[in-house]
Amino acid sequence: MGKGGKGAEAAAAAAAAGAGEEENMAAWLVAKNTLKIMPFKLPPVGPYDVRVRMKAVGICGSDVHYLREMRIAHFVVKEPMVIGHECAGVIEEVGSGVTHLAVGDRVALEPGISCWRCRHCKGGRYNLCEDMKFFATPPIVHPGDLCFKLPENVSLEEGAMCEPLSVGVHACRRADVGPETGVLIMGAGPIGLVTLLAARAFGAPRVVIVDVDEHRLSVARSLGADAAVRVSARAEDVGEEVERIRAAMGGDIDVSLDCAGFSKTVATALQATRGGGKVCLVGMGHNEMTVPLTSAAIREVDVVGIFRYKDTWPLCIEFLRSGKIDVKPLITHRFGFSQEDVEEAFEVSARGRDAIKVMFNL
Repeated sequence: MGKGGKGAEAAAAAAAAGAGEEENMAAWLVAKNTLKIMPFKLPPVGPYDVRVRMKAVGICGSDVHYLREMRIAHFVVKEPMVIGHECAGVIEEVGSGVTHLAVGDRVALEPGISCWRCRHCKGGRYNLCEDMKFFATPPIVHPGDLCFKLPENVSLEEGAMCEPLSVGVHACRRADVGPETGVLIMGAGPIGLVTLLAARAFGAPRVVIVDVDEHRLSVARSLGADAAVRVSARAEDVGEEVERIRAAMGGDIDVSLDCAGFSKTVATALQATRGGGKVCLVGMGHNEMTVPLTSAAIREVDVVGIFRYKDTWPLCIEFLRSGKIDVKPLITHRFGFSQEDVEEAFEVSARGRDAIKVMFNL
């Protein structure tokens, strides 16, 4: 889990060796549907590290999934784990080799620490590093080069939103979204909505979004979707819905970004996208799907995936600073950091409905 997210063995070792170390409280995932606020010891600050006091932490869909299932795909929780990774805070201590940050700076944190030695890291795709350490929160020690100073007009909550926004930005880069790209987004959940904001910021002239929930579609409209199409969950409706989606676009669908991860949504994206276009699978959907690949292949529809993100924080912060993206409407619920607050916050996030992004203020 990296320096900021200790497993039980690392926490025990730190506690045994760490007389005099600062003790912090964190929300630990200890079993299915069980979170407990418990202490752990912070490691020392290395020469290129900083210590950050967390101030804003968002709940990610993956956090909720881990709480319910103790796993996502092949990522399995085998021991107690500190949960949370969408975060921003204030620098409390800097290592001797850190020159671009100072105590008191407000920063957004990129949560993955890659090895910088493997072929993926050396080739510039460090998000694919197989030795990635992905931390959790609150207070952490983290490499200074993964902490990004926030401008005065960007709040700590907006800084924490850089993590989910990075998913949308990375997806738009992978899909080559630009000023000549008609974009279809499958799913108006939190990731679908930040992908909508990113596509707009990348210059997409028309964006259509699809979901089964009318409330989420109304939010998408308020955020700038040109059209919002309500669909069913029935696979037999794909053909008719593709026609409605194409009519809503009013032209070619050059890129489809699937932010839902179901067989039906991927099938819809593959069928709706023009020949020679691109479908991007955003996030971790169902492990096994039945989709019409042959018909997509003979139309040379490219299918790409994304895993996390890379080199996105500076651009996300610039989008927020300049006003090209406003994430504030996505933050719908706020909680403090008590056992009761943590449990209620995860219940609110899990049930969805009017909850888009649930945020802890620490």
